[in-house]
Amino acid sequence: MAEFTMELNEDQRGVRDWIHGFAAEVMRPAAAEWDEREEFPWPVVQEAARIGLYSLDFYAQQFFDPTGLGIPMAMEELFWGDAGLGLAITGTGLAAIGVLTNGTEEQIGTWLPQMYGDAADVKIAAFCSSEPDAGSDVSAMRTRAVYDEAKDEWVLNGTKTWATNGGIANVHVVVAVVDPELGARGHASFIVPPGTPGLSQGQKFKKHGIRASHTAEVVLDGVRLPGHCLLGGKDKLDERLARARERARTGGARTQNAAMATFEASRPTVGAQAVGIARAAYEVALDYAQTRVQFGRPVIDNQGVAFQLADMRTRIDAARLLVWRASWMATAGKPFTSAEGSMSKLFAGETAKAVTAQAMQILGGNGYTREYPVERMHRDAAIYTIFEGTSEIQRLVIARTISDVPIR
Repeated sequence: MAEFTMELNEDQRGVRDWIHGFAAEVMRPAAAEWDEREEFPWPVVQEAARIGLYSLDFYAQQFFDPTGLGIPMAMEELFWGDAGLGLAITGTGLAAIGVLTNGTEEQIGTWLPQMYGDAADVKIAAFCSSEPDAGSDVSAMRTRAVYDEAKDEWVLNGTKTWATNGGIANVHVVVAVVDPELGARGHASFIVPPGTPGLSQGQKFKKHGIRASHTAEVVLDGVRLPGHCLLGGKDKLDERLARARERARTGGARTQNAAMATFEASRPTVGAQAVGIARAAYEVALDYAQTRVQFGRPVIDNQGVAFQLADMRTRIDAARLLVWRASWMATAGKPFTSAEGSMSKLFAGETAKAVTAQAMQILGGNGYTREYPVERMHRDAAIYTIFEGTSEIQRLVIARTISDVPIR
């Protein structure tokens, strides 16, 4: 187990600088255009694939970094470049985590390569959990998966919403109810292969921010899947459901459901994205404050502005510390006894929202225009207190964990 450190080694610094170069030279010049177009930025993702940045090998290398810092370091640099383009490049990762968390070795080996494709034929994937009436409340999920034992097939029906890459993905990972009586413990995850009849894209959402990232509904109408598309396999599912039924009968501790396992593993990663956005806005504000002259002196000479920048930098560094700690703990196999993963996402998301707002304030009227990027950064940051668990849900998770009380 690697010791916790805040110092990147030589290899990590090399990767960081490589990603930073891509973010500065490819992402930033294209960011405003794709934000305005509100379309999936295939040329940017293809360029990332060409240099090996969008690839299974790259993310596997970072995922298995023994320090745990590979993924958060990469996320911060990409989202420093642009959040919308960053989500287009990394959106497949949530589906990949869903397979890694719940799948067998054979399923991992079969489906992860199909989620990314290669530089000559880029593919993307989507993770589908939220529903019109079931966002943070996963127990309200209605999408059903019914087993057809005679054909060894699962039949899925329902509608998913807020799905990144939903409908345009090559591979969809869908969370569905297999035992309604167990509530959130009666869920399972399924792979929907490319071209499967019955899966279609519903409404595409026009969003406030992260507009280069495709977000849409996914409609499942009589989708039939071979038995091997159930992540983890039916024997494992039957055992888990039996344990859940026994615990429900006796009042014992509950097991974690498929969607929550995926979200818990990804929360520090999302926090790292928020740190990247906050850092980008802070750097713009600092540069502006040092070069903008008002009343015969740089704006930063005013204590009110200088103190804002001090607070911004302090929050960013604190958020990074929380993200890196949680990422190291996850890699080292240390349990989140105080909901450290949720802490990192909560604080980093709130930091991104606050810092980008402060950056706009420091730039004054210029900050409110699209001539400067902080306006877009502020719109992008807003989602980080909402998706993958709102700030309120993160606080609920933390409160329940530190108190061992089922707070509602």
